[in-house]
Amino acid sequence: MTVEDTVTDQDEPEADVAERRMRRLHLLRMVLVAIWAAGVIAFLVTEGLPTSRVLMLLWPLVGLAAATVGSRRFLLVLRDFLPLLVILAVFTYLRGISDNLGMPTWWQPQISAERFLFFGHIPTLWLQEHLKDATPQWWDVLVALVYLSFFVLPSATAAVLWWRNRREFYRWSTRYVTLSFLGFAVFALAPSAPPWAAARCTPGKVLGHPNAPKCMSSHEHLHGGGLIGLAAHPHPGAAPWVERITTNGLSLIHFDVAKNWGTGGLASFDPVAAFPSLHAGTAMLFALFMWHRVRRSLRVVLAIYPLAMTFSLVYSGEHYVVDCLAGFAAAVLVMFALGRIEGRVAAWRRRDHTADTSDQVDTSDPVPEPAV
Repeated sequence: MTVEDTVTDQDEPEADVAERRMRRLHLLRMVLVAIWAAGVIAFLVTEGLPTSRVLMLLWPLVGLAAATVGSRRFLLVLRDFLPLLVILAVFTYLRGISDNLGMPTWWQPQISAERFLFFGHIPTLWLQEHLKDATPQWWDVLVALVYLSFFVLPSATAAVLWWRNRREFYRWSTRYVTLSFLGFAVFALAPSAPPWAAARCTPGKVLGHPNAPKCMSSHEHLHGGGLIGLAAHPHPGAAPWVERITTNGLSLIHFDVAKNWGTGGLASFDPVAAFPSLHAGTAMLFALFMWHRVRRSLRVVLAIYPLAMTFSLVYSGEHYVVDCLAGFAAAVLVMFALGRIEGRVAAWRRRDHTADTSDQVDTSDPVPEPAV
């Protein structure tokens, strides 16, 4: 028997053992990521796209955890994402109880502002009069997909930024959470009704600024168009009143997941949280945040995205134009305020570092000057 025959696994070079261990961990990560992806697809097909911010953030958290098993980054995923999950859970809870505060809901000011800005017209009614057909058209698919991007984009952005640069992840998350809570403050103190709700209610039904009148869930006054009125020349077969057609176009895709998207979460939203539009605000926040972080060729897409979101929201009856403009303003305010705060914090740190460096006095014996 030769010496080579007596070599055991314990005699294997450490480099080979480490390499084999890395290959096994890599295979394990691939398997876990595949299981995660299959689980996400199965959930979409059976349950639809979730509208919960917590669940939408939990998906990338689990995916990143699977992709970092066996490495130091695994613990960093948990440390960075769990506080954000808690914050969003608190936001969801507060949104749930905001309806019970009893604050008066605004129905008429948005309509008056629209007529003032657009020379007597209401853009939602005008767009549905000219574009809404008896059956969904191809542009309705784009409208639905742009609208639904609101539920995917913030969490997906957080995950990508975390993978590439954790500092950027913190900056985006701080801005997104701040915008969400800013919107919540307005929703709680001054709730406002969207166009589709105003189209169902007459002036008499909203006296006293109710936040959940029965007319919102009925079709009793649709023949008159409610507070908004009726289209003068609708397309043949199309309803002349403003409808909530946010996800109608998904029926053209012919996927079960699309059907679930259309019924999976719209009913769970606060129906009188229209001003400011967080959909439009988040789209603008994303465009502003990514503007200097992408190639110039992609900035055209960033510029179009908030406009496309605004069109989708106004055309589908989800928001007035003034709601979207308020969302844009909120995003600009958040970007400006947090940018100034971060700049001042960075300046303080540089100043403190400079002071610490200058305080380090050389206490060694001075070199004697040569005698003249």
